[in-house]
Amino acid sequence: MSTSSTPKRPPTYAVLSDAAAQRHARLTAQGIYNLASFEVFWQQRQQYLHDAGYLLRPRYRPDWRPSWIGTNLHPRYCEDSIILMDYQVMDATRIATNELVAIKSFTNDTEELQIAQFFSTIKDPMNHCVPIHQILPDPFDHEKALMVMPYLRPCNDPDWSTLGDVVEFVTQTLECCNSDIATPNIMMDAKPLYPDGHHPVRLDFAPDGMHHVTPLPRAGRSIRYFYIDFGLALQFQPGVTPTAIGRVGRDREVPELSNTVPYDPFKVDIFALGNLYSQEFEKKYDSMEFLVPLIEMMTRREPTQRADAEQLLLKWEEIRRDLNKSSFRWRLAPKGEPAIERVLNDTVAVAWHGINHLKSLVS
Repeated sequence: MSTSSTPKRPPTYAVLSDAAAQRHARLTAQGIYNLASFEVFWQQRQQYLHDAGYLLRPRYRPDWRPSWIGTNLHPRYCEDSIILMDYQVMDATRIATNELVAIKSFTNDTEELQIAQFFSTIKDPMNHCVPIHQILPDPFDHEKALMVMPYLRPCNDPDWSTLGDVVEFVTQTLECCNSDIATPNIMMDAKPLYPDGHHPVRLDFAPDGMHHVTPLPRAGRSIRYFYIDFGLALQFQPGVTPTAIGRVGRDREVPELSNTVPYDPFKVDIFALGNLYSQEFEKKYDSMEFLVPLIEMMTRREPTQRADAEQLLLKWEEIRRDLNKSSFRWRLAPKGEPAIERVLNDTVAVAWHGINHLKSLVS
């Protein structure tokens, strides 16, 4: 998370009238902006993480005093008022490199740690499982551990804007699959879209949590996607027939999920990924016909009739070869978009593409 060396003036929406500032001062004194109980968990580990080389945001330091006290700033737009969205995961800065990381608290008696570390040892560009930087024992609970990973952003935030965005996403996610496949479990390294950084919780704001930030387009930038969350993952020894049981996972449309009948978890992954392509792209946008043959191969109701990973990669390469490369910069048009809106949005998209191309030449 990078910051500008020159502080910006607070925007007008972040400045309160004297009366409003007094009202928020009373609310602050009443404790409305105090740490939530799940945030105290991280505050208790702040010094331990600092000693390990990771800096938490000011809100989680033991001597924290709200920065808006004595000012006319709206607490909502002060960085240290922003609470966590996921109680299990804390953002932090690696002190040695100033790199933003995510630290996950998890129970260490599950297979999640072993599987995550296994994938981290695979040095292959086609490995899209989130790498693990470090595992720290929890200083207060021997049954827990703290997993340090790169900070990543949801794969569809900002939203897809061109056909090329879709092609690149499908290409990378087909290269490596993970259990419990769903949009929330696929993240991206979005640093190329936010060269000056963004806030790790309030995603549409700059690191200061006060100023809005606009992402650069994905087109022409190297975005890498990662599978996260190995809580439901299984590891099989070579030669062992992979089977699983249980109606678990985010995708409830997988037909063979059962609490009593074993199923092939790899075929479940293929269905879930194909269903993701269908829900995220084919059903949302026009001009997605090229995805239909791939989705059909992946979402057949009979698991034995679904293509395997190798067949899917070959099919996708065939599809990609047939796509006109000039179409990769076409704007994604939502299904049902009125014609007049489509003309206007296409015109704006072409203009922005030209502006961004000029910026890239200048830089």
